[in-house]
Amino acid sequence: MSMFKGFSNAFKIPELRKKILITLGLVAVCRLVSQVPTPGVDWQALQKAIADIRQSSGGGMLDWFDVFTGGALGQCAIGFLSIWPYISAQIVIQLLSSVIPSLEKLKKEGESGRQRLAQITRYLTIVICVVQSWTIATVLLNPQALGINAQIVVSGSPLGFRLMTVIGMTSAALFVMWLADQITTFGIGNGGSLIIMINITSRLPNAIFAAYERYFGGSSGLQTASPVELVMLLVFGFLVVMGTVLLTQGVRKVAIHATRRSISMGNTYGMQQTFMPLRVNYTGVMPIIFAQPILQVLGWIFKKMPWDICQSFGGQLSDMGAPTHLIIYAIVIMFFCFFWVATQFNAVDISENLKKDGSYVPGIRPGMQTAEYLDAVMTRITLIGGSGLLVVALLPQILSGAFNIPWAISSFFGGTSLLIIVGVALDTLRIMESHLLVRKYDGFLRHGTLRGRGGV
Repeated sequence: MSMFKGFSNAFKIPELRKKILITLGLVAVCRLVSQVPTPGVDWQALQKAIADIRQSSGGGMLDWFDVFTGGALGQCAIGFLSIWPYISAQIVIQLLSSVIPSLEKLKKEGESGRQRLAQITRYLTIVICVVQSWTIATVLLNPQALGINAQIVVSGSPLGFRLMTVIGMTSAALFVMWLADQITTFGIGNGGSLIIMINITSRLPNAIFAAYERYFGGSSGLQTASPVELVMLLVFGFLVVMGTVLLTQGVRKVAIHATRRSISMGNTYGMQQTFMPLRVNYTGVMPIIFAQPILQVLGWIFKKMPWDICQSFGGQLSDMGAPTHLIIYAIVIMFFCFFWVATQFNAVDISENLKKDGSYVPGIRPGMQTAEYLDAVMTRITLIGGSGLLVVALLPQILSGAFNIPWAISSFFGGTSLLIIVGVALDTLRIMESHLLVRKYDGFLRHGTLRGRGGV
């Protein structure tokens, strides 16, 4: 009841109510963009080509794209790229700023440096949009190049279609990027994350319909599984969501002693004990986002090789339920967990900042020993967090491959979808709760407060 009371109180605060309504309106515009079809595409031929791909290869990357684009793939909408080029550009700049001194310097220059980085990110977004939309147009014009046995999907001049697709999809992606910035500025939460979450949850009605068809026969009257399985899935899903919340909010508290100086009383010093929270899931969803496309691309490359053993291995990589795919997928995820922490968590800078502030970790000498200690602690945390992330990432594929549960249903029981939904929901509720507590209203919990992800 406290949760529902919190939502009711949110609309009693004019400022918060305005932010919520702005967010809902801008998100609705994003969903409209993802429903506008690309001119020149034969919708029926596209649907047949997608069905043939799913039948021959089990879907794989197509289902993954369909979930994250909010169904824009099915009709090749101009909003197919959605917010992903912008997110990709942010990730690239974030990684490059760890290895390129000029970008790292901009990162430390305060507000002016952040504005320069934001401008570079937007220029990179345009480049990514042009490359991706040109690739999509090329594939639609010549699907046989990818081994897709499909009839002509596009009508009109090839060059004209390419230019129209590039202009339409790039403009739509940049418009969605602008909407995301408006949500972040005038709405509730991070605009890009909210748009991704809404795209994912927009497929929830399809999952419910697929479950109705599977467990109760639906319109066809052909029941393919027992309703007992549905009850077990719901119980299992509840436990998975609980585990995902724990993984998202879990932190390792490193004790910090800070020197406190009282100027009003002269040169007197005191000790203030606090802690540094190191998130268990420091990497967020990045390892899964990196791993899935890499395996699908590698699978496609191996299947194009002339040797039978390579083609067989490529087929195993592309099949999300195959043991080979699951094993290599797990290895790649763990690799990116440690890679992301190694590039983004700078223990030396943290130890230097602690030393400048007169703070230290009890029992550890300031400077390099503190950096080594924090690095060792973060390595152990990453092993634990990566193992938890691995379980969440593999669950949908195991359910889909081993138990033949449709991807439309299994994708909500783990993986990137569930991590994004839980993380963004916690972040958004935390922001709303802060508004409620400032205005002396009760929050969403009876005891304690919500804690967001603290990052991507």
